[in-house]
Amino acid sequence: MKKSQNKAQTRHRFAFITGASAGIGEATALQMAENKYSLVLTARRLDRLKKLAALCLKAGAPQVVCHALDITKPKDILRVAQKLKADGIQISVLVNNAGLAKGVELFQNSKQAEMDDMVDTNVKALLNVTRTFLPDLISTRGHLVNMGSVAGRLVYAGGAVYCATKFAVRAISDALRIDLQGTGVRVTNIEPGMVQTEFSLVRLGNQQKADSIYAGMMPLDANDIARTVLWCLSQPAHVNITELLIYPTDQATVGQVVRGEKSIKNLK
Repeated sequence: MKKSQNKAQTRHRFAFITGASAGIGEATALQMAENKYSLVLTARRLDRLKKLAALCLKAGAPQVVCHALDITKPKDILRVAQKLKADGIQISVLVNNAGLAKGVELFQNSKQAEMDDMVDTNVKALLNVTRTFLPDLISTRGHLVNMGSVAGRLVYAGGAVYCATKFAVRAISDALRIDLQGTGVRVTNIEPGMVQTEFSLVRLGNQQKADSIYAGMMPLDANDIARTVLWCLSQPAHVNITELLIYPTDQATVGQVVRGEKSIKNLK
């Protein structure tokens, strides 16, 4: 056997998660650890990643690697990819979780910097990360999971740019599924409704305003979405869950939320 072949066969396969330092990314990492996945955890906040890595190892992950990464910087993505390759780490699951919303102003009052942040993070970075690790996914017949949103299906006032980015995630997922046919790579788009994480705090910049979004109702939490990701990954190789739209029971659709005594948490 050639040395190159032997090296390829002994490469360690990992799941790569962006935005793993909090929320859905953190919950997904922990649940994947419990299911014995080796992990590459990435986010800008390395201190949080290191704490999460310790929890993942305790939960059962065979190996955990952390990398500080700003996915809006292509050179940073390439740097991490080269380091992983040098360490013999091959990606078999890619979870494009990192994303954000900024502002709720009507489009005519929106801020250029906030628009750029959403497009750069939710679309351009997702494309760049995916393109970088796609050769690994093809080699391993792996699984690509994109974190979309119900905002990728329905629009609302003040959401023109954010919704556009999540419509893009949906289009990218569908197009990749076509481009990758015959490779064995599965592509899943997860589209959550209201999930109580740091999302609204980042969007609104105020904890009190963020808390008010979920007042009087029962939203989804990060673990609800993480369980869904794990379920998609656990399907046999011939089964591809292409997309999942997930609302809390109190949310009928975008902008239609029941609160107070009729909330599921108050029903008897």
